Amino acid sequence: MKVANKNIVVTGGGNGVGRELTLKLLSKGAKVIAIDVNQFALQETFRISGKNPNLLIRVLDITDKESVFNFAEEIVSSLGHIDGVINNAGIIQPFIDLKDLKFEQIDRIMNVNFFGTLYMTKAFLNHLLTRPEAHIVNVASMGGFFPFPGQNSYGASKAAVKLMTEGLYSELLGTNVHVSIVFPGGIATDIMKNSDITDKAASDSEKNSKLLLSPAAAASKIISGMEKNKYRLFVGKDSKIMNFMYGINAGFATRLIKRVMGSKMSMEA
Repeated sequence: MKVANKNIVVTGGGNGVGRELTLKLLSKGAKVIAIDVNQFALQETFRISGKNPNLLIRVLDITDKESVFNFAEEIVSSLGHIDGVINNAGIIQPFIDLKDLKFEQIDRIMNVNFFGTLYMTKAFLNHLLTRPEAHIVNVASMGGFFPFPGQNSYGASKAAVKLMTEGLYSELLGTNVHVSIVFPGGIATDIMKNSDITDKAASDSEKNSKLLLSPAAAASKIISGMEKNKYRLFVGKDSKIMNFMYGINAGFATRLIKRVMGSKMSMEA
């Protein structure tokens, strides 16, 4: 679906990839409704956009089902229609094993990553089916198709997004609604800070690492895939490589990432 002149909702629009998705969509002629739980971050996105009149910002907690459905009803009534939803918002967990993870931490991860995506999808789906063409993009993670050390519940939440979206793709075949699932690799964002794991933003050296995609590059790849109606998008060389390795030999890929990440965490400890 070409995004020009379309009304598109983006979750997590206050920072990182969500902000860059918002700015990229605006540059391509879309009207964007950026939502986030952080009002200050949304206002900053609006400022960076040059106070673009095609950008609407809304504070919304996507884990609140009633609020999500009320928002969907309000924005459709206000704008007349919505053509696309990009479910980008997500958080990670502290880098600890499942045995040490508290249930309240697990609940929060599942509520934001899976149920937030589910609520947004359900809230807009019937409306999207009335449009001449529409698109749902759900952002999972490479941690959603192979086990990443210290991110057990995060991976489970993103695996749930993966299977839910793949099932939705199957259900909507032959309809006017396109569905894409995105598997980003490492991206230089402040996701640890935004997930309340640390109060420190990522350093410049971390953000400039050659191993990480910039949020702007990731956003460009996601929107390009959306416009080409791609079903599965592996964003970043690491995501593509791990998908290939996991498909060839899942056990080897699991042991390899455990060894690499284990040594990295030991060095940082």
